[in-house]
Amino acid sequence: MSVRRTFAVVVAVLGGAVALAAPAAADASVQPVAASVYTLSAGRLGAIAAALLALAGAVTGGLALARSTGRISTGPGRHGATMALGGALIGMALGAVVAATASGGLGTGNGLGGAIVALIVGVVGTALSGLALTRSRRTG
Repeated sequence: MSVRRTFAVVVAVLGGAVALAAPAAADASVQPVAASVYTLSAGRLGAIAAALLALAGAVTGGLALARSTGRISTGPGRHGATMALGGALIGMALGAVVAATASGGLGTGNGLGGAIVALIVGVVGTALSGLALTRSRRTG
């Protein structure tokens, strides 16, 4: 997968997240009561899962990038980069769904903060795995 195509997919996912979040943000007149600190709501669990999946994709993408440059081992990191790209994209998609369905703002207990973190970490993981795929194609 080329870097242009990877970035096009990232832009499409983020654009879809913004398009899906617009109707939810328009209904600002109905604000839910904030959840307590210890309550694990469905939004918080979804945001935690999305952030962990995106973080795993970013870490795996970084390792695959280091492997493709020859810093860790001599083999190409193509398989690791592909897995990292999948993990980062799924984490971003899940974060976008949580962000689009979160009713309320930051601090209400609906997982909006975690969803934003998952989107940012997913973009980093996608960029790292895209670079690893590009470099492994050149060397392998």
